Amino acid sequence: MKEIVFICGAKDIHAVDKFRVTMEAVRPRRVLLLTDTLEGEGEHCLLRSDDNVSHLLLIDKFTLNKKSSYSNILRNIVKLLVIPVQVYYLRKFYRKHDDYIFHAIPMYYMLLCYLARIPFLGTPQGSEILVRPERSWFYKKTAIKVLKAARYVIVDSVNMQRKVNELAKVNALIFKNGFDTKKALASAIPLKVRTRVLSMRGINPIYRTHKIVEERNRISDHPITFVYPSCEEDYKRAVEKYLLPNDEDLGRLERDELYTIMKETLLAISIPSSDSSPRSVYECIFSGACVAVTYSPYIDELPHCMKNRIYVIDLSEKDWFINALEHAKEIVEIPYIPSEEALNMCDQYRTINKLVEKIY
Repeated sequence: MKEIVFICGAKDIHAVDKFRVTMEAVRPRRVLLLTDTLEGEGEHCLLRSDDNVSHLLLIDKFTLNKKSSYSNILRNIVKLLVIPVQVYYLRKFYRKHDDYIFHAIPMYYMLLCYLARIPFLGTPQGSEILVRPERSWFYKKTAIKVLKAARYVIVDSVNMQRKVNELAKVNALIFKNGFDTKKALASAIPLKVRTRVLSMRGINPIYRTHKIVEERNRISDHPITFVYPSCEEDYKRAVEKYLLPNDEDLGRLERDELYTIMKETLLAISIPSSDSSPRSVYECIFSGACVAVTYSPYIDELPHCMKNRIYVIDLSEKDWFINALEHAKEIVEIPYIPSEEALNMCDQYRTINKLVEKIY
């Protein structure tokens, strides 16, 4: 097997996790990470000093210090303006590593590979396939060309696979974003009484954090714990106006800290307007919590043991917050025991080994 290059952002937790697990799976072969951003917009670099990292043009100095709707616009403008420079650097890098496998995550880096005319595998994000093509004709046309150019398109759900096929007539392959199931299961040991209500998705409009807070305030004073990989500062400030004194804002946590919080969680809530295959939902399930979600097609793919920990809500229904809490109190009394199907779907070592054997 050839060596591998991940071309992605160094702040992208899913991409960096995949980079790390792949390094373990293919040793002693080299795995490199090629990036155009290390930190900025209030987010820290996820790389370690011993990681094999190379750079395109780093754009961090052209972005703002905190993430907001305005900083998103500015970052996207910067990325578009520097495409010719990045393509030049990528071609230069490729000439020295033309025997490597290039895996681009997500669509922007797939676009760079397409424009640089290098062979690549691509993994788009959920909204890049499920949402954006419906909003922009130009984006849709560009996405179709990029998807068709990839040697393989790798997605994390049947819904994504279907949408890629509808969009570009490309047969995408499904590989879930796995995680350390042993650590998550260890956190499910009932050392403490579960009392937390947890919001664990990003704090930005697509995750509809404000609706969680609004419904809680309408009917309860139960505190909410917020952990999140990223946030938009202007949206977060708007939500903060309605928080109660006992609410906790813990921000981004290391994996061990996150699992400690999940171990104490009675009910986790995930209600985005669009979703593909949310790893944090699966982590909560393996940690023993109940998870309240709005319906998304990924639920239909889950094995029975995971579906049993899911409580599907309709945001238009009255009292969904209290009903979910009451349901959670019953569910968490039952220890979570994963089936082989659940482990095959979620364990990061099993999923990466499938990717290595079948694709790399």
